[in-house]
Amino acid sequence: MIKLIVSDIDGTILKDGGNELNPELFDVILKLRKQGMQFAAATGRQWVSIERVFDPVKEKIFYLSDNGAYVGLHGRNLYLNTVDSQLILEMTREIRELGLTPMISGPDVVYLDERDQEVSDWMVNGYKYRVEQVKDLMQVQGPFIKVSAYCPANVDSVTKELRAKYQDRLKIAISGDMWMDCMALGVNKGAAVRLLQESLGISQKETMVFGDQMNDIEMMGQAYYSFAVGNARPEVKAAARFQADRNVEDGVLKVLKLLIQE
Repeated sequence: MIKLIVSDIDGTILKDGGNELNPELFDVILKLRKQGMQFAAATGRQWVSIERVFDPVKEKIFYLSDNGAYVGLHGRNLYLNTVDSQLILEMTREIRELGLTPMISGPDVVYLDERDQEVSDWMVNGYKYRVEQVKDLMQVQGPFIKVSAYCPANVDSVTKELRAKYQDRLKIAISGDMWMDCMALGVNKGAAVRLLQESLGISQKETMVFGDQMNDIEMMGQAYYSFAVGNARPEVKAAARFQADRNVEDGVLKVLKLLIQE
Protein backbone atom coordinates (compact mmCIF):
# COMPACT_ATOMS: atom_id res chain seq x y z
CA MET A 1 0.00 0.00 0.00
CA ILE A 2 1.19 3.51 -0.81
CA LYS A 3 1.65 5.58 2.35
CA LEU A 4 3.71 8.56 1.13
CA ILE A 5 3.39 10.57 -2.09
CA VAL A 6 6.06 13.17 -2.91
CA SER A 7 5.91 15.51 -5.88
CA ASP A 8 8.10 18.22 -7.32
CA ILE A 9 6.24 21.42 -8.21
CA ASP A 10 7.62 23.38 -11.18
CA GLY A 11 7.52 21.41 -14.40
CA THR A 12 5.87 18.45 -12.66
CA ILE A 13 2.48 19.57 -11.38
CA LEU A 14 2.82 23.19 -12.51
CA LYS A 15 4.07 25.01 -15.54
CA ASP A 16 7.48 26.47 -14.68
CA GLY A 17 7.00 29.59 -12.58
CA GLY A 18 3.25 29.14 -12.29
CA ASN A 19 1.20 29.11 -9.11
CA GLU A 20 -2.24 27.85 -10.09
CA LEU A 21 -2.78 24.15 -9.49
CA ASN A 22 -5.72 22.22 -10.86
CA PRO A 23 -8.22 22.57 -7.95
CA GLU A 24 -9.10 18.89 -8.32
CA LEU A 25 -5.66 18.03 -6.92
CA PHE A 26 -6.62 19.43 -3.52
CA ASP A 27 -9.67 17.17 -3.31
CA VAL A 28 -7.58 14.17 -4.34
CA ILE A 29 -4.94 14.91 -1.69
CA LEU A 30 -7.62 15.04 1.01
CA LYS A 31 -9.23 11.80 -0.18
CA LEU A 32 -5.88 10.03 -0.23
CA ARG A 33 -5.09 11.34 3.23
CA LYS A 34 -8.30 9.75 4.51
CA GLN A 35 -7.02 6.49 3.03
CA GLY A 36 -3.80 6.82 5.04
CA MET A 37 -1.55 8.42 2.43
CA GLN A 38 0.58 11.46 3.27
CA PHE A 39 1.50 14.06 0.64
CA ALA A 40 4.70 16.12 0.49
CA ALA A 41 5.76 18.87 -1.93
CA ALA A 42 9.49 18.66 -2.73
CA THR A 43 10.91 21.72 -4.44
CA GLY A 44 13.73 24.19 -4.77
CA ARG A 45 11.20 26.86 -3.77
CA GLN A 46 10.91 28.52 -0.38
CA TRP A 47 8.37 26.95 2.01
CA VAL A 48 6.31 30.15 1.93
CA SER A 49 5.78 29.59 -1.78
CA ILE A 50 4.64 26.01 -1.14
CA GLU A 51 2.02 27.26 1.32
CA ARG A 52 0.63 29.72 -1.18
CA VAL A 53 0.47 27.18 -4.01
CA PHE A 54 -1.19 24.56 -1.79
CA ASP A 55 -3.24 27.00 0.28
CA PRO A 56 -6.46 24.91 0.52
CA VAL A 57 -4.51 21.93 1.94
CA LYS A 58 -1.47 23.70 3.43
CA GLU A 59 -2.16 22.31 6.90
CA LYS A 60 -2.42 18.75 5.56
CA ILE A 61 0.87 18.31 3.70
CA PHE A 62 4.62 18.21 4.36
CA TYR A 63 7.08 20.74 2.92
CA LEU A 64 10.45 19.62 1.53
CA SER A 65 11.66 23.03 0.42
CA ASP A 66 14.96 24.49 -0.78
CA ASN A 67 15.85 21.15 -2.39
CA GLY A 68 15.51 19.38 0.94
CA ALA A 69 17.37 21.83 3.19
CA TYR A 70 14.07 22.57 4.98
CA VAL A 71 11.64 19.86 6.06
CA GLY A 72 8.46 20.93 7.79
CA LEU A 73 4.73 21.39 7.76
CA HIS A 74 2.36 24.29 8.30
CA GLY A 75 3.86 26.59 10.92
CA ARG A 76 6.52 24.16 12.05
CA ASN A 77 10.07 23.40 10.93
CA LEU A 78 11.00 19.77 11.58
CA TYR A 79 14.52 19.75 10.16
CA LEU A 80 16.88 22.46 8.97
CA ASN A 81 20.25 21.91 7.30
CA THR A 82 22.28 25.11 7.43
CA VAL A 83 25.43 26.06 5.53
CA ASP A 84 28.50 27.84 6.87
CA SER A 85 27.83 31.55 6.46
CA GLN A 86 31.30 32.40 5.15
CA LEU A 87 31.02 29.70 2.49
CA ILE A 88 27.65 31.08 1.39
CA LEU A 89 29.07 34.60 1.12
CA GLU A 90 32.11 33.31 -0.77
CA MET A 91 29.87 31.62 -3.32
CA THR A 92 27.73 34.76 -3.50
CA ARG A 93 30.80 36.74 -4.60
CA GLU A 94 31.64 34.11 -7.21
CA ILE A 95 28.10 34.18 -8.61
CA ARG A 96 28.19 37.96 -8.87
CA GLU A 97 31.59 37.85 -10.62
CA LEU A 98 30.05 35.60 -13.28
CA GLY A 99 27.52 38.33 -13.98
CA LEU A 100 24.67 36.31 -12.50
CA THR A 101 22.15 37.27 -9.80
CA PRO A 102 22.76 35.70 -6.37
CA MET A 103 19.92 35.02 -3.95
CA ILE A 104 20.62 33.90 -0.37
CA SER A 105 18.02 31.83 1.46
CA GLY A 106 17.48 31.89 5.20
CA PRO A 107 14.96 29.53 6.80
CA ASP A 108 12.03 31.93 6.32
CA VAL A 109 13.15 34.68 3.92
CA VAL A 110 15.35 35.12 0.85
CA TYR A 111 17.73 38.05 0.44
CA LEU A 112 18.39 39.99 -2.75
CA ASP A 113 20.40 43.11 -3.44
CA GLU A 114 18.34 46.27 -3.92
CA ARG A 115 19.85 46.59 -7.41
CA ASP A 116 18.22 43.30 -8.43
CA GLN A 117 14.73 44.81 -8.44
CA GLU A 118 13.46 42.91 -11.47
CA VAL A 119 14.36 39.52 -9.99
CA SER A 120 12.90 40.55 -6.62
CA ASP A 121 9.60 41.51 -8.23
CA TRP A 122 9.56 38.17 -10.05
CA MET A 123 10.16 36.23 -6.84
CA VAL A 124 7.41 38.10 -4.98
CA ASN A 125 4.78 38.32 -7.69
CA GLY A 126 5.62 35.16 -9.61
CA TYR A 127 6.81 32.57 -7.09
CA LYS A 128 5.14 34.27 -4.08
CA TYR A 129 8.36 34.34 -2.08
CA ARG A 130 9.02 36.25 1.11
CA VAL A 131 11.84 38.56 0.01
CA GLU A 132 13.99 41.08 1.85
CA GLN A 133 16.00 43.48 -0.29
CA VAL A 134 19.28 44.70 1.19
CA LYS A 135 21.92 47.24 0.24
CA ASP A 136 24.70 44.65 0.33
CA LEU A 137 24.23 40.86 0.38
CA MET A 138 27.70 40.51 1.86
CA GLN A 139 26.46 42.12 5.08
CA VAL A 140 23.51 39.77 5.62
CA GLN A 141 23.63 37.66 8.78
CA GLY A 142 22.80 33.92 8.85
CA PRO A 143 21.65 31.29 9.40
CA PHE A 144 21.59 30.32 5.73
CA ILE A 145 20.31 27.18 4.05
CA LYS A 146 21.01 27.94 0.39
CA VAL A 147 22.45 30.37 -2.12
CA SER A 148 21.10 30.40 -5.66
CA ALA A 149 22.29 31.84 -8.94
CA TYR A 150 19.78 33.16 -11.45
CA CYS A 151 20.88 33.01 -15.07
CA PRO A 152 18.49 34.06 -17.87
CA ALA A 153 19.47 30.98 -19.93
CA ASN A 154 21.92 28.06 -20.11
CA VAL A 155 22.79 28.07 -16.42
CA ASP A 156 24.26 24.56 -16.74
CA SER A 157 26.97 25.62 -19.18
CA VAL A 158 27.53 29.09 -17.69
CA THR A 159 28.24 27.70 -14.21
CA LYS A 160 30.16 24.57 -15.23
CA GLU A 161 33.58 25.74 -13.98
CA LEU A 162 32.15 27.24 -10.81
CA ARG A 163 30.37 23.98 -9.95
CA ALA A 164 33.57 22.03 -10.47
CA LYS A 165 35.44 24.40 -8.15
CA TYR A 166 32.94 23.96 -5.27
CA GLN A 167 31.74 20.40 -5.80
CA ASP A 168 33.63 19.16 -2.73
CA ARG A 169 32.29 21.92 -0.47
CA LEU A 170 28.66 22.36 -1.49
CA LYS A 171 25.84 20.25 -2.89
CA ILE A 172 25.06 22.00 -6.16
CA ALA A 173 21.90 21.30 -8.14
CA ILE A 174 20.73 22.61 -11.49
CA SER A 175 17.01 23.28 -11.72
CA GLY A 176 15.71 24.00 -15.20
CA ASP A 177 17.55 26.36 -17.50
CA MET A 178 17.83 29.34 -15.15
CA TRP A 179 18.71 28.27 -11.59
CA MET A 180 21.72 26.85 -9.78
CA ASP A 181 21.13 26.02 -6.09
CA CYS A 182 23.91 25.48 -3.54
CA MET A 183 23.22 23.72 -0.24
CA ALA A 184 25.20 21.89 2.42
CA LEU A 185 26.89 18.66 1.33
CA GLY A 186 24.47 15.75 1.53
CA VAL A 187 21.38 17.90 1.07
CA ASN A 188 19.03 16.91 -1.73
CA LYS A 189 15.39 16.02 -2.20
CA GLY A 190 16.13 12.31 -1.90
CA ALA A 191 17.76 12.76 1.51
CA ALA A 192 14.74 14.80 2.63
CA VAL A 193 12.37 12.06 1.46
CA ARG A 194 14.45 9.49 3.37
CA LEU A 195 14.27 11.61 6.53
CA LEU A 196 10.50 11.84 6.21
CA GLN A 197 10.22 8.10 5.57
CA GLU A 198 12.24 7.32 8.68
CA SER A 199 10.21 9.75 10.79
CA LEU A 200 6.90 8.27 9.63
CA GLY A 201 8.01 4.63 9.53
CA ILE A 202 7.37 4.35 5.79
CA SER A 203 9.41 2.18 3.42
CA GLN A 204 10.55 2.84 -0.14
CA LYS A 205 8.04 0.25 -1.36
CA GLU A 206 5.28 2.35 0.25
CA THR A 207 6.46 5.58 -1.41
CA MET A 208 5.56 7.23 -4.72
CA VAL A 209 7.50 10.19 -6.16
CA PHE A 210 7.15 12.46 -9.21
CA GLY A 211 9.71 14.74 -10.85
CA ASP A 212 11.07 16.27 -14.03
CA GLN A 213 14.47 17.91 -13.44
CA MET A 214 18.00 16.97 -12.41
CA ASN A 215 17.36 17.99 -8.80
CA ASP A 216 14.65 15.28 -8.67
CA ILE A 217 16.93 12.35 -9.53
CA GLU A 218 17.88 11.50 -5.93
CA MET A 219 14.17 11.21 -5.12
CA MET A 220 13.78 8.51 -7.75
CA GLY A 221 16.07 6.25 -5.75
CA GLN A 222 13.98 6.66 -2.60
CA ALA A 223 10.75 5.17 -3.93
CA TYR A 224 9.74 2.02 -5.74
CA TYR A 225 6.95 3.93 -7.44
CA SER A 226 9.15 6.57 -9.09
CA PHE A 227 7.53 8.55 -11.90
CA ALA A 228 9.03 10.95 -14.40
CA VAL A 229 6.44 13.17 -16.06
CA GLY A 230 6.31 13.11 -19.85
CA ASN A 231 8.16 16.43 -20.19
CA ALA A 232 11.00 15.36 -17.86
CA ARG A 233 14.64 15.44 -18.85
CA PRO A 234 16.00 12.18 -20.31
CA GLU A 235 18.19 11.64 -17.25
CA VAL A 236 15.13 11.73 -14.98
CA LYS A 237 13.21 9.33 -17.19
CA ALA A 238 16.17 6.96 -17.06
CA ALA A 239 16.24 7.11 -13.25
CA ALA A 240 12.48 6.54 -12.84
CA ARG A 241 10.67 3.19 -13.04
CA PHE A 242 7.49 4.64 -14.51
CA GLN A 243 6.32 7.55 -16.62
CA ALA A 244 3.29 9.81 -16.15
CA ASP A 245 1.72 12.19 -18.66
CA ARG A 246 3.14 15.70 -19.16
CA ASN A 247 2.69 18.38 -16.51
CA VAL A 248 0.39 20.42 -18.76
CA GLU A 249 -1.83 17.33 -19.13
CA ASP A 250 -2.11 16.81 -15.33
CA GLY A 251 0.04 13.69 -15.43
CA VAL A 252 0.52 13.52 -11.65
CA LEU A 253 -3.17 14.06 -10.96
CA LYS A 254 -4.10 11.27 -13.38
CA VAL A 255 -1.91 8.78 -11.50
CA LEU A 256 -3.12 9.89 -8.06
CA LYS A 257 -6.76 9.52 -9.05
CA LEU A 258 -6.06 5.85 -9.74
CA LEU A 259 -5.21 5.42 -6.04
CA ILE A 260 -8.59 6.62 -4.80
CA GLN A 261 -10.81 3.87 -3.44
CA GLU A 262 -14.42 4.78 -4.12
